[in-house]
Amino acid sequence: MNRRRLLQLLGATPLVTLRLGALAAPAAGSKLLLVFLRGGLDTASVLVPVGSDFYYRVRPTIAIARPGSGADAAVALDGYWGLHPALRDSLLPLYQGGQMAFVPFAGTDDTSRSHFETQDSIELGQPLQGSRDLGSGFMNRLAQALAGAKPIAFTEQLPLCMRGSLQIGNVALQSVAKPALDARQRGLIAAMYAPTRLALPVDEGFAVRDEIMKDLAEDLDIAGRGAVNAKGFARDAQRIGTLMAAGFDLGFIDVGGWDTHVGQGAGKGYLANHLEELGRGLAAFVVAMGPRWRDTTVVVISEFGRTMRENGNHGTDHGHGTAYCVLGGALRGGRIAGEQHAIDEAGLFQNRDLPVLNDYRSVLGGLFARQFGLSPAAVERIFPGAAARDLQLL
Repeated sequence: MNRRRLLQLLGATPLVTLRLGALAAPAAGSKLLLVFLRGGLDTASVLVPVGSDFYYRVRPTIAIARPGSGADAAVALDGYWGLHPALRDSLLPLYQGGQMAFVPFAGTDDTSRSHFETQDSIELGQPLQGSRDLGSGFMNRLAQALAGAKPIAFTEQLPLCMRGSLQIGNVALQSVAKPALDARQRGLIAAMYAPTRLALPVDEGFAVRDEIMKDLAEDLDIAGRGAVNAKGFARDAQRIGTLMAAGFDLGFIDVGGWDTHVGQGAGKGYLANHLEELGRGLAAFVVAMGPRWRDTTVVVISEFGRTMRENGNHGTDHGHGTAYCVLGGALRGGRIAGEQHAIDEAGLFQNRDLPVLNDYRSVLGGLFARQFGLSPAAVERIFPGAAARDLQLL
């Protein structure tokens, strides 16, 4: 595909008929999009353990209220789990229609709680012990296993998981959110207070806000590694769907902004706003895929979860176990899959985090084997040393 044709597709809408018959599809005719939420998503606020009294005891200000207790309460999925209310309109219909499932207690055996180390270990998909090939990511190895596949990363830089011996292209679809006040508006406010004794406090207030936003942006950029923000994903997801429906078979997009140490919020607030944008983006992607949604699977992951106890800043710190969200037109969804147990103090990992009961390499290996018809030997090359575990999501 040449540059001009790619630019045409990036500006296309789902109503445009795309002629890409020359592009080959994977052997099994399936498509996969991996969405990496960089920063460590607090999945206890997404897949809410509404049946756990412990959860409500250790999160006095940020717990999502139990179902039936107001507009900002969790939506019941079953007797123990609920869904964040910000996802009610976007993702709940997919779950109820059997096209979405959650895999809680998921993750890696990397216990560093470091954004960089854990993201890298996940993207490599190799055992933590022994020597590792730092130039070979698991999505590149998956693409090699699928003859004729057309992979692409919707990122500014090629992510580690797509680096390897197979050449894979990347294209950034980044949208940058505007600040609350632009330079003109700030100038008008400053001029209004200029003749008064409040002029200096107003100027100082703007300066303090600028410094805080700068520090916050730097923290989020570090954790997110330049990933598009949630609002950007919501805007770009339709284009991603258009491109993948047209001819790409393996896709990757990362979304930043999930490092919620301070002011996380509950049914409303910072995290809720990000979840709403994420849900809108995923729903838009489904629509843009059109008839090809039947052949498509989306896997949403994060490097780790957050601490079960909220911290002194009404947020959560780096954790361990997380929850994966899997969507697909042919998914056996509408359920919480994989090994799990009740969330209580006795079951915490190192007395702070959710444990990992469903290893990501085993879960993804089982999913890839079923979706693409891969042999055990092929799965072993993608995730060396990991035993594939089929959760029968497809």
